[in-house]
Amino acid sequence: MAGEEDTPRHLGELTEEQAGRMLADMNEVIRAGEEMRKLRAEMIKLFVGLGWTQDRIARLAGMSQPAVSKQVAKAGADEPPPMTELSLDQGDVPWLEGRLWGLAEEISEAFPDTARCTRCVSALARGRKRFTPRNVDELRRLVEEDLGAHREQLPAGYREAYDRISRGLDVPAEVTATASASVRRTLAHRLQRDRLGAAAGPPAPGRAPHED
Repeated sequence: MAGEEDTPRHLGELTEEQAGRMLADMNEVIRAGEEMRKLRAEMIKLFVGLGWTQDRIARLAGMSQPAVSKQVAKAGADEPPPMTELSLDQGDVPWLEGRLWGLAEEISEAFPDTARCTRCVSALARGRKRFTPRNVDELRRLVEEDLGAHREQLPAGYREAYDRISRGLDVPAEVTATASASVRRTLAHRLQRDRLGAAAGPPAPGRAPHED
């Protein structure tokens, strides 16, 4: 029959498309793992620059002290540690991307069944998506949709944060930073989540989280 030549006849046969998809998925997982190890090493170097002891870092990271010491030595004793300002309102692209990511995660966790941004947030967190301009634009659109859909349940600070982030991404500032984009993105993500969580406070009895 016509077309039989292109149809796998048993499990031992694969098309190039099938093989390509599987290998691409594997490459994404491997790349995410390597990038996360690199990011952890950079964060350890940052914490050392803040004056934290290796024992303290090891406890927080769930690592042995010798493993932390090895990471510090690998980073280079003569190379200065990355220093970065810990103010939330900074205008470079990686910092703003981190803030957007943190805001999206807060929305996703508040509305796990209905938040439009959940799938994109999960893909970014797992390394299945990267912070490309296209993916960031997609996340901005989804977050804006969620803010509109849940405006009655979310504190005003969520919309205010989004507006500041969005304006900044439209006209990013030129910032000279020694820390890598991944480090700055990670710090901004954590600071944004902490700021939103502190502003929202604990939910009132009998009311949904983040509900006014």
